[in-house]
Amino acid sequence: MRAHFSFSFLVKGIFSFSFLCLGFSAQAQQPTLIDNIVAKVGSHIILRSELEFQHSNALSQGYQSPQLRCDILKSLVQNKLLLARAEMDSVIVEESMVTGELENRLSTFISQIGSEERLEEYFNKPMNEIRSDLRRSIKEQMTLQRMEREIAGKIAVTPKEVQTYFNSIPKDSLPYYSTEVEVGQIVKISQIGNAQKQAAREQLEEIRRRIVAGEDFAKLAMQYSQDPGSGAAGGELGMLKKTDLIPEYVAAAFKLKPGEISPVIESMYGYHIIQLIEKRGEEFNSRHILIKPATGQADVALTTQQLDSIRTLIMKDTLTFAKAAKDFSDDRSTKGNGGMITLPNSPTTYIPVDKLDPSIFFVLDTLQVGSISKPLPYRTEDGKEALRILYLKSKNPPHQANLKDDYQKIAAAALNNKRNKAIAAWFEKNKDTVFVDVVQEFQACNLEN
Repeated sequence: MRAHFSFSFLVKGIFSFSFLCLGFSAQAQQPTLIDNIVAKVGSHIILRSELEFQHSNALSQGYQSPQLRCDILKSLVQNKLLLARAEMDSVIVEESMVTGELENRLSTFISQIGSEERLEEYFNKPMNEIRSDLRRSIKEQMTLQRMEREIAGKIAVTPKEVQTYFNSIPKDSLPYYSTEVEVGQIVKISQIGNAQKQAAREQLEEIRRRIVAGEDFAKLAMQYSQDPGSGAAGGELGMLKKTDLIPEYVAAAFKLKPGEISPVIESMYGYHIIQLIEKRGEEFNSRHILIKPATGQADVALTTQQLDSIRTLIMKDTLTFAKAAKDFSDDRSTKGNGGMITLPNSPTTYIPVDKLDPSIFFVLDTLQVGSISKPLPYRTEDGKEALRILYLKSKNPPHQANLKDDYQKIAAAALNNKRNKAIAAWFEKNKDTVFVDVVQEFQACNLEN
């Protein structure tokens, strides 16, 4: 059966937190190849390495088709066309949103791989180049998502359309689902005590005194800064706009003259000292040293007590888990979803047990449906110490897909199918508004159909 690749497939692949799915990492840990351009779409190009990376990634996910490269190339062309039209139509993604996603993504990657040094080794690039490549990739991804919403964001499906879509699937092609669970969490980040804050501030004050006395800011940043993105680059962030950084940082930096050092300032990330390198209108380049206060044992004990109290209220039916998650959880990705953990890009709250994080899997193995674990140690994606309680909401045995048990998944598939058709129609309507040129080797892909 021919695989169908869409714009949505590529966006989902790129947004995966797996190191094999970073949009800019196609040549990480691979032999150097002679690269060339396989297609031009307006001012945008598609490299052979990009096509081959997506092809390898698709194969690793089980996609098989004689036309696989052509299907992927068509999706890449669609993506570049969307980017070109976004420029023409002035569809803009705010730089502050890009910066926020960049910092979150970098923290996650470094946490996954273990250190900045290992990340640099993996990509065979210094940290500042990784940051630059990732920023460009994230901005493209967010622009593609915004364009997709412009085209198909208001499309919905009715229950009748869901049923029609389900009935159109041959019975022998219906997927078979393994055991699945619904799992919720309430996360509490361990609060930092005054003693830990004071210790962090004093450490940074001492570093500042050393710089003022003549030591090199960049060397001390490499030695002490706890910013995973800039520390290895001597604390330097590169030319950025005011909107790219948090207000406290910008306010302090714009009070400085080039070469001057700020006093210690506090932000949501910890304590900083800043050195202004260059300022051009609303853009500036600076370096900084970040010190994060440590979490003390007493603070962990207090957080444990808070979660124990919340757990008791839920177990006594005084409070629902969803309401408790909304009111008390510090995890922004789940608190608005009743505390339920979901897989990236999943349309449902059900998670196959073989996809569970091992730390969750072994806890759930001790829980009955409807029960809640005691507080467990947890580290957030940005590296903060925390505790959480886990809730086993439901557990589905292995079964073949059906409307009763899998309505959410089938509805999502029907919606995705309808949106893909809308995007394909948009592509057909707009493909002649941007110049598209494909090398002779791939002319047989017949991208115009």
